[in-house]
Amino acid sequence: MLLSKSCQYGLRASLYLAAADADAYTSIQTISDALKCSFHFLTKILQQLTEAGLLRSHRGPGGGVRLARPANEIRSRDILEAIDGPGLFTECVLGLPGCRDDDPCPFHEHWAPERARLAELFESTSLAELSEGIRGNALRISAS
Repeated sequence: MLLSKSCQYGLRASLYLAAADADAYTSIQTISDALKCSFHFLTKILQQLTEAGLLRSHRGPGGGVRLARPANEIRSRDILEAIDGPGLFTECVLGLPGCRDDDPCPFHEHWAPERARLAELFESTSLAELSEGIRGNALRISAS
């Protein structure tokens, strides 16, 4: 698994919000129920995304979270890096420090191009683009 569980839930919650009414706040409980995940775990993840400036939160009646910018301005890479950091795009697949072209690990010549392709994939896909099928129920973001 390339992405942590936190990152997976962060991406799924962000996609849920991208498919929702952009101006309305959605309660974390609603998102937790829809994604079938722990409310407390999701709350911590959404706090990270709020601190990164990707979400806005509002407390009290009618409160919850919403995207801080239009969904077409938020890249999936933004979410991934806010939660897991840039390691997927920069680090050795074996976790060896200093792995580079002039001092490679056994996977380096295979992993480096894939890492670049993953960076391009996550950079080139916006939440708006990824959430289009969710609204039409063609794509799913929950376990069942």
